[in-house]
Amino acid sequence: MSFGYLILELRRAMRSTRFMIFTIAFPVLMFLLYTGLYSGGHKSITGILMIDMTAFGALSGALFAGSRVALERSAGWQRQLRLTPLSGPAYLTAKGITGMMLAIPAVVLVPLVGALVEGVSLDATGWLRVVVGTWLAVIPFALIGLLVGQIGTPETMQPIMTIVMLVMSMLGGIFIPIDSMPGWMLDIAHVLPSYWLGQIARGAVTTDLTSSLGKAVLVLAAWSVVLAVAVVRRYRRDSARV
Repeated sequence: MSFGYLILELRRAMRSTRFMIFTIAFPVLMFLLYTGLYSGGHKSITGILMIDMTAFGALSGALFAGSRVALERSAGWQRQLRLTPLSGPAYLTAKGITGMMLAIPAVVLVPLVGALVEGVSLDATGWLRVVVGTWLAVIPFALIGLLVGQIGTPETMQPIMTIVMLVMSMLGGIFIPIDSMPGWMLDIAHVLPSYWLGQIARGAVTTDLTSSLGKAVLVLAAWSVVLAVAVVRRYRRDSARV
């Protein structure tokens, strides 16, 4: 993988207004708003809201890299890879790492605001689960972004990504509290990777409605394997058309 190409991808993303709003400003502002409206001074509720908005910002950032994949496919860039030293696997790896890197602002800023502004207090293990755990847990979403980018077009990427983010956030228990979900909706949530993304860090702030860390890791790992296979197969299918 070309380190220079990775840096170029990150610079492109950081210049995007959409990235700055949806993955940095929006999660922080929503966390502060929800805390003021719903926490009632209860630190456990504040902690859960912090987890939810961290998860939303992280998954939004991880998905973002897929938008450029669709654009580059449309422009014929992937076909040109055969004429450059950058191989197909290196290209996909760079895109995936870019998605992971774009999740970092949310997993750092929202917990930082939670600690310094809202008074959330956790031990070292708890903060490790919230920051590092949430960051690693967005691997499936970086792969979803790549897969959608391999399927969609520049014109359809924005509505598709919006739908994906809304479905993952609403039904995954990020914007709709899982303790208020009816049984049928909770069954759907258990299938989605966004639910397990929240579970990675939820155990650090509450024991209510939490699954074991090991189970969350296994489910997200399974999602990652399936999605990685799908991304590679789709890329090879596109390459075979050249």
